[in-house]
Amino acid sequence: MRYYCYKLFIYLLACGLFIPVVASAQITLDDIIGGRFSTKGVGGLRSLPDGEHFTRLSEDRKMILRYAWKTQQIVDTLFDVAKARETRLDKIEGYEICQTGLRIVVWKDVEHIYRHSWKADFYDYDVRRNFLKPLSDQKGKLRLPTFSPDGRMCAFVRDNNIWLKKFDYDTESQVTTDGEYGRIINGATDWVYEEEFGTTKLMSWSADSKFLAFVKTDETDVPLHRFQDFDGSLHPGFYEYKYPKPGETNSTVAAYIYDVDTKKIKKMDVPLDRDGYIPEIRFTEHPEQLAVMTLNRHQNSFDMYYVNARSAVARLVLHDENERYIEPDRLRGIIFTRTHFLYVSEKSGYAHAYLYNINGIQERQITSGNWDLTAVYGINPVTQTLYYQSAEESPLRRAVYKIDAKGVKTNLSQGKGTNSATFSATFSYYVNHFSSATTPDLITLHDERGKQLAVLADNSALRSKVADTGLPDKEFFTFINASGDTLNGWLRKPLNFDPTRKYPLLMTQYSGPSSQTVLDNYEVSWDCSLAGLGYIVASIDGRGTGARGEEFRKCTYLQMGIAESDDQISGARYLGSLPYVDRDRIAIWGWSFGGYNVLMSMSRGGGIFRAGVAIAPVTDWRFYDSVYTERYMRTPQENEHGYNISSPVHLAADLKGRLLLVHGTSDDNVHFLNSTSYARALQESGIMFDQHIYPSKDHSIAGRSTRRHLYSLVIDFLNRNL
Repeated sequence: MRYYCYKLFIYLLACGLFIPVVASAQITLDDIIGGRFSTKGVGGLRSLPDGEHFTRLSEDRKMILRYAWKTQQIVDTLFDVAKARETRLDKIEGYEICQTGLRIVVWKDVEHIYRHSWKADFYDYDVRRNFLKPLSDQKGKLRLPTFSPDGRMCAFVRDNNIWLKKFDYDTESQVTTDGEYGRIINGATDWVYEEEFGTTKLMSWSADSKFLAFVKTDETDVPLHRFQDFDGSLHPGFYEYKYPKPGETNSTVAAYIYDVDTKKIKKMDVPLDRDGYIPEIRFTEHPEQLAVMTLNRHQNSFDMYYVNARSAVARLVLHDENERYIEPDRLRGIIFTRTHFLYVSEKSGYAHAYLYNINGIQERQITSGNWDLTAVYGINPVTQTLYYQSAEESPLRRAVYKIDAKGVKTNLSQGKGTNSATFSATFSYYVNHFSSATTPDLITLHDERGKQLAVLADNSALRSKVADTGLPDKEFFTFINASGDTLNGWLRKPLNFDPTRKYPLLMTQYSGPSSQTVLDNYEVSWDCSLAGLGYIVASIDGRGTGARGEEFRKCTYLQMGIAESDDQISGARYLGSLPYVDRDRIAIWGWSFGGYNVLMSMSRGGGIFRAGVAIAPVTDWRFYDSVYTERYMRTPQENEHGYNISSPVHLAADLKGRLLLVHGTSDDNVHFLNSTSYARALQESGIMFDQHIYPSKDHSIAGRSTRRHLYSLVIDFLNRNL
């Protein structure tokens, strides 16, 4: 349950159905569905190793085009489905170019496995011969094509086993043979690694292309979760997969290395608890030096080992501990150069970058201050200049910086709001993406010094449209919660706002660990249409959310839902005190963790919320997956009290206000079990509520007609109860 969930529900709401409430509405959900206020962007840029060029897939998905960074002009066509010899495709869905640029793997007919993992039909394209053929001679879809650095080989996964294609000899060989669904996975990851460590691939090539490292996952003893698939059949079937819940058996993992010359596989001698994790493996630029990154089950102790590819001997290089937990993003953010590596740590109380020599000796802290570094774009191996994004200006804003080896810092951003960047491979150029609450996306090209070279997209027509339409402004505010903390929020007032009237209020939130909904960025989504329908809409980032230092982020440890709901309750009281808010007509809504916090807030708010909408909520952390839950709560055996006080099921009898509970029966992330257990608890307590289920729908409750139905339901519920 990552922050993706909040972005997901904002997108889904945009696919709702306009239900007129007040005649003066000037913006409707139909406007949003039709994309009337959507921005035009510049995406899909992939820098080539020379740092002077990048590639993009053409809009019709038929060509891979090469552009010059400096001019943004097309200089070459690397692949064209209409001109490739031997095999003809109508279009492609993606591609991967080897480091030498001489071979390209393209794919089509993608079939999703879980939320992020997928398999497809892959094809090998020989650039010099203009020759296209299937990557494998065998039938069946493949996964995770991974080029060797010399471009002469490509590893991939088929049916949980690793295979190796050698282009020079046009041969295909099987590296592992023990892969089996529900038992052994080679090179790929299980459901919980994909969802909570953000990775679908655990394979890495050595710099000299002689060794292929991979993680073997054994999920044999992981409990099996099954749910019924209501697909319209006379006798519904079942879907089943391995899903570990808190305190249960996790997959066991181990690191291996395959020697291409000898064809032998050797297990690496990496110290690891039986229930520990290997979220990342990566060869450094030294050919025989494999970095293996491990976490203990509590996820508060991180070790990075260098393992010799030939001897399999491991050496501890970096150790980091935290009294609460270490975010897995810290591991994925490690950057290696020939002589150094960079690691982001919170040991100062804020997320900052530290530079170590290649042997693990800390040389210096690169960034410092009472603010969080929020993204690392890279480090120039020659000048040791770091390129990064941070919340230095404000937790509500993001800016892009570079800082050189002497500590001289330069702000590379274009304005005050939210900035992000895409850099060329050599950091000679970058594309800056900027927006603010009042400014749609402005995308500009710059050189390394920050000089603007071109405007790639300014959305000027949209800017005029926004000004002419009179979209409700996102007004920022702060208030003091019951614990004395200053919290950030925004609100949108109804169109034709009359300060002498009192309006109903909907609070929209996600509230999950390290998330943020209160940002100075351009966002036109369903809340704008509700403002047009006569509602005030507000959002508050309470304790546990991101970009305000470690203590603010992690103060919810071992008792999730307490501070988070307290802060939404405090926010409702504050907003209800405003002269134009009807304190007797306040509702709260959320999806996933946000839905969970709706239930916690309505049970702990003493009736301050007249209504609430909880979509796909967790209702007891014992029902969710082990990796996510134990990171913040440890196991139920260790923290029974914390699980009890954080459980909406245990608090069901205290629910105040009218509730709409919504869930998909095929949700593989937050299981339908959550809502059925909560419904039972409400029924046993004699509490009336509304419930709606979506048969065979997953966590996103996707499908255009389904979404129209869902948001018709939500808006009608709000209209009836506020």
